[in-house]
Amino acid sequence: MMIVMQPGADAAEVEAVRARLAQTGVHVVVMPGELTTAIGAIGDPEGVAELGLEGMAGVDRVVPISRPYKLASSELSHHEPSRFEIAGRTIGGGETFCLIAGPCTVESREQTMAVASAVVAGGASMLRGGAFKPRTSPFAFKGMGQPALEILAEAREQTGLPIVTELLDAEHAAAVASVADVVQIGARNMQNYALLEVAGRLGKPVLLKRGLSSSLDELLMAADYVLKEGTEEVILCERGIRTFETATRFTLDLGAVPWLKMHTHLPVVVDPSHAAGDRRLVQPMSRAAAAIGADGIIVEVHQDPEHARCDGPQSLHAADFADFASDVTAHARLGGKSLA
Repeated sequence: MMIVMQPGADAAEVEAVRARLAQTGVHVVVMPGELTTAIGAIGDPEGVAELGLEGMAGVDRVVPISRPYKLASSELSHHEPSRFEIAGRTIGGGETFCLIAGPCTVESREQTMAVASAVVAGGASMLRGGAFKPRTSPFAFKGMGQPALEILAEAREQTGLPIVTELLDAEHAAAVASVADVVQIGARNMQNYALLEVAGRLGKPVLLKRGLSSSLDELLMAADYVLKEGTEEVILCERGIRTFETATRFTLDLGAVPWLKMHTHLPVVVDPSHAAGDRRLVQPMSRAAAAIGADGIIVEVHQDPEHARCDGPQSLHAADFADFASDVTAHARLGGKSLA
């Protein structure tokens, strides 16, 4: 349920409603606005309805929220897109385009620093890099772990780029949070609800990737797991889904971008690298994502993709990144967005 306060409601009246709701055990979110304040009550709609909140001072109306996801819903935010700052870079809000780039996996200090230098020179907004990697084969390279986090911290120090890196296991949460500016939850963990709750308690923005076979409703309900723990800064990522088509690694669901824009206030980015599986397809898919209204893209870049230890075929050449970035941001400008 959403309780909409009257424009003239004062802080004491808002607090009285919040306290009344809290006594019932529902999850309460107070959302101040320019003209009025809304209070979200997530949990037991019948119990909230029985409280008779319409009779309390300052209350204008009580509105049911119909969708299964609550905190991620645009209904809960007066349909205004969320916008937040991450180490000086803006994402969301409908006016900026965030370009996240870097190696799939940190392989060495030299490799990571070379890629970081190339992407910051090319205009990247943030640096991505995996320290802990989930791999389909147990014999594949699964990342360097803690040494990789130390290399990423050094890359941030040298380039000024915020770091996006994946949280794979709750055991690594403190170590990842000590370095990451954005904690990534990968597609395979989108419905690892215990891990989502851990990520939501870290006090860091979370980039949540859509599961390989997950619906958009399921993605938004997964986002609610993070949001309910207190982290308001969640970024949704469309990265391709499994279909009958085998020409590409996954099928990039570009229709997800405008659909999510209609139904959630959260920023939406696209990962064309994992969807394509082929660097020749990454640039046109990135252009499409930018033109269709995505708030950013996250792409893999390597200085020597042919010898990369992870996802080399889909990684862009670092030497080509500046031209790639210029091309993609030109398409973002078609929608009125400028590079973050």
